[in-house]
Amino acid sequence: MSYISFEKSQLVNLEYSLPKELLRTSREGAYASTTLINCNTRKYHGLLVVPQPAMDNGNHVLLSAFDETLIQHNAEFNLAIRKYKGETYQPKGHKYLTDLVNEPIPRLTYAVGGIVFTKEMLFSHKDGRTIIKYTLVSANSPTTIRFRPFLAFRNIHALCKANYDVDKSYEEIENGIRVRMYKGYSYLNLQFSRKPEYVHVPDWYYNVEYIREKARGYDCHEDLYVPGYFEMPIAKGESIYFSAGIEPVNAASLKKLFDNEISRRIPRDSFEHCLMNAAQQFIVKLGKRVEVIAGYPWFGRWGRDTFISLPGLAMVTGETKSAKSAIDSLLPEMKGPLFPNKGMGEDTYYNSADTPLWFFWTLQQLRLFSPEKLNLWKEYGKRLKTILYGYREGCAYNIKMHDNGLIYAGEAGIPLTWMDAVVEGKPVTPRTGFAVEINALWYNAVMFAIELASEAGDTEFVEEWKPVAESFPAVFEANFWDAKKKHLADYTNGDYRDLSMRPNQVFATSLPYVPLGEEKRNLVLERIKSELLTSRGLRSLAPKNPLYKGVYAGNQTERDLAYHQGTVYPWLLGHFAEGYLKIHGKSGLGLITSLYKGFEEVMHEHGIGTISEVYDGDPPHKPGGAISQAWNVAELLRINWLIRSYSK
Repeated sequence: MSYISFEKSQLVNLEYSLPKELLRTSREGAYASTTLINCNTRKYHGLLVVPQPAMDNGNHVLLSAFDETLIQHNAEFNLAIRKYKGETYQPKGHKYLTDLVNEPIPRLTYAVGGIVFTKEMLFSHKDGRTIIKYTLVSANSPTTIRFRPFLAFRNIHALCKANYDVDKSYEEIENGIRVRMYKGYSYLNLQFSRKPEYVHVPDWYYNVEYIREKARGYDCHEDLYVPGYFEMPIAKGESIYFSAGIEPVNAASLKKLFDNEISRRIPRDSFEHCLMNAAQQFIVKLGKRVEVIAGYPWFGRWGRDTFISLPGLAMVTGETKSAKSAIDSLLPEMKGPLFPNKGMGEDTYYNSADTPLWFFWTLQQLRLFSPEKLNLWKEYGKRLKTILYGYREGCAYNIKMHDNGLIYAGEAGIPLTWMDAVVEGKPVTPRTGFAVEINALWYNAVMFAIELASEAGDTEFVEEWKPVAESFPAVFEANFWDAKKKHLADYTNGDYRDLSMRPNQVFATSLPYVPLGEEKRNLVLERIKSELLTSRGLRSLAPKNPLYKGVYAGNQTERDLAYHQGTVYPWLLGHFAEGYLKIHGKSGLGLITSLYKGFEEVMHEHGIGTISEVYDGDPPHKPGGAISQAWNVAELLRINWLIRSYSK
């Protein structure tokens, strides 16, 4: 029995099967994603979604879907399923499904009449190519199979609409054709392991409806272009391989390519192996650059997410070289002391006060996990100084160290912390002033820089910054600690102290250098445990707060209003676990291990084999947002490492 599998009663139940999504990626940033039953419910779904650098910096859906029809005695059995505007699902090929097994790759089995037919889907890890293996397991009569490709050729955030500009021509290539809907795009090469008959009958399929986009309040109807169809007989016991890629392939090598791809994979046969597979999906190599995709299917590279995710994604898993390359790839994009928050090139945004400070933490983790001794001050000291001096003197977005040593950050209309949702041009949680996690990270950064400089013999730097470090804990406590509530303020600004119970104070308990004594750290963790801790992570706001929103749903405005007002974030568990284990040691392993193992049940839930972006604050903590989020996967892997470390 496969670790993750689904039976007929589950697959034919659309309420059960459609919310569950599959994702496979390549190291070049391409991906394939759809639901369990291959019915696209998002504009982000597709069997071949690839970067098109000649167009923009985004991914583009080339092959949206690939329909299969089995034919016997002139009777046609279409195995596909698609939703159209104002209609039910047509065709309804999911009714022929008997099971889905997810190991070593997704394999769907169909049974209709005397036919048993399997479909195994693979996405090439190296070059971003979809390969599907079709096998006619049994049949009582001669069988023909027909394939119909549905094309979109548009950015993942857009939708395709029928038009007269589409290029309806095609070129024959080995065992298939290549097509390109518009100039400027890569060609889409559609090939089989043996020669099919191709019939060119260009047509549009109108008003395909994506129910997830509809629920999220977005335009949800798309027209898809079908250039024609392929047809060939298939014998009992025979397997046919299909390839879709932006480069042609040697058709005779498809079986070997398919088998080789399977052999090199980490099996998804356990919870930890699923997390390790998911971790690999976020690391993207573009030439000499290494980047971290923040989440699938719609996030790109984010600086904050990169630094927070790298320890779990790459260092814990032994890929420290990839982690270092990802760090180094961001360095040329620094603007003064700031790293990119999101975007690239002309569309780069630097509105993040914490990203440069996470850089210090990531280097601390790199040092911890690296198999060789690193001279971080020699290699990164200049960058570290740029950040520290930049913050001390003041830089963009009112980021500045005040005379008391605390970091102030923020300006009207621009959120600078990870709680960055904006509705109608206004931050939902602006947090302008002295934010608790910014200052916890600042203290850790100053202390780590002093540590590195001291080891390197840079006494001038040490003497200059030592007074800041020595006075900081007392100033931090005076500014943030509330003796009555026994927890830290979320942020302060002048005489105002925001005492909302939020998770940002957890970083004052978890970082390598913390500005808070053990007794107060324990009190903070107990308050977090009682008000914010759930089985899926930490709530972003305590339920007792009148601003609390326990469900993350609705249109974009409704979701953004809930995003940091109670919604649960799994990644915060990593720092809760670290802070908790620092206080309780082995006696705290029971709670942390239980929290970690509790995530195993979500392997079947939303993004199959991975961790979703967010979860509802209210039980039963339903998943939401992106189907696979880098920092969530990363921190669960790091929690597992912490458990092993404290168990020794």
